[in-house]
Amino acid sequence: MAIEAARGISLQEYEIKMEFVRASGPGGQNVNKVATAVKLYFDIDRSPSLPEAVKRRLRSLAGKRVSKEGILAIDARRFRTQEANRRDALERLLHWISQAATPPKARRPTRPGAAAKARRLDEKKKHGAAKQARQKPLPGPD
Repeated sequence: MAIEAARGISLQEYEIKMEFVRASGPGGQNVNKVATAVKLYFDIDRSPSLPEAVKRRLRSLAGKRVSKEGILAIDARRFRTQEANRRDALERLLHWISQAATPPKARRPTRPGAAAKARRLDEKKKHGAAKQARQKPLPGPD
């Protein structure tokens, strides 16, 4: 079954590995018995669903969560139930992929306008005048 990650990008279920572990924190008597935390693993480099550009952007977006081998690890332990943590981990993965699928906006170099130049020069004149006023007066004819 395919999971829609972004426009034009669908992940196959076999690309996502999930592991359930015991979570620390709230949970009462269940905390030491039930594995509710989820560790999600996604191999970015070997994913046939992602284009190269999206893989590069995803690696930089995820940062330290990506291992040297290119495996993205997401740890979800916010909720008390396994199902809620599973959904949370998957939503975070899909959010990052959709962010990576959006190419960055190309920067178009611009020049400052006439008003901005005038403000800058006016500010420079005021600054220079303030520094001039701090200097000792030159000895004049007495």
